Amino acid sequence: MDRLAPLWERLLCRQTHSIFQRFSWNRLAADMFADRLTPHIVCVEGHSGAAIIPAAINRASDGIELLGETLFDYRDVLHAGDPEVLQHAWRLLASLQRPFHVISIGRAAARERWSEFPTPPFAMAPRVVRVRSEAAFRQAHSRLGRQIRRLQKQRVEVCTTSGQNSGLMRRIYDGKRTLFESGGSENVFLDLLRCEFMVAAAAMEGDECEIYTLQEQDALVAGIVTFNDGDTRRFYTTYFNPEWAHYSPGQALLYEASARTLAQEFDCDYMTGEYPYKLRLANASHPLFRVDVSAEQLAGIAKQRITTTAA
Repeated sequence: MDRLAPLWERLLCRQTHSIFQRFSWNRLAADMFADRLTPHIVCVEGHSGAAIIPAAINRASDGIELLGETLFDYRDVLHAGDPEVLQHAWRLLASLQRPFHVISIGRAAARERWSEFPTPPFAMAPRVVRVRSEAAFRQAHSRLGRQIRRLQKQRVEVCTTSGQNSGLMRRIYDGKRTLFESGGSENVFLDLLRCEFMVAAAAMEGDECEIYTLQEQDALVAGIVTFNDGDTRRFYTTYFNPEWAHYSPGQALLYEASARTLAQEFDCDYMTGEYPYKLRLANASHPLFRVDVSAEQLAGIAKQRITTTAA
């Protein structure tokens, strides 16, 4: 896989992408989830273009998906040049004769590189885009500003640190896992390996991972893990201590982190899921789509793409 790194990075320069297409993230995922996903990356390169499909075979389902297990919100293939090159890559992937499952694909990617696939809606990703200033945002959500001040009167401080603070990352994900275990709910972070992946990814990103917390001395009241991605800050994980639920610390911290993000001239991406605590602050949403095709459908799509190009 390491031999693909230079081509991988060149292709990323030729298309709009998210952090989830970066080689570093995919390389880390291939390593850490090797017990459940067997990488099967398809790479086609020629004089007229190049394509990479960062595929993997799920050992439990025996189906094809993309690297990243359940942790990459926005999926895509990499491609530049002649569409026939990407079509040939799909043909090679279809030769595995397995079903193909992808969650989730953004609107631009679905239109530009997945147009032959059925892409039913999956979810929306709420956002705060910079049509208003930090001051206007704070004024529009002044009640949450008062909530922050209430917390500060309880000696709770707003703190920030980088992804290199692995101890804090583990505290956030340990707390999130404990919260869902005690509540009997299902959550992807009940899986300890997924938590460890996020700790490793945050350390890898360093200063490009910003962790916001509410802390009362050594007690963690709430935490948000974010990643800088171009002109957007991805709000990846939100956690709050249920003992402080009366103060809505998760919502209050999301407000404060969003206001600071706007001041730094980033858009806020609250990621997958139209939850009330996100919608309360969002002023836009980004549609996401899914792909679920059988082995026969994938083979038919691959042939259709090649036939269409040849015509």
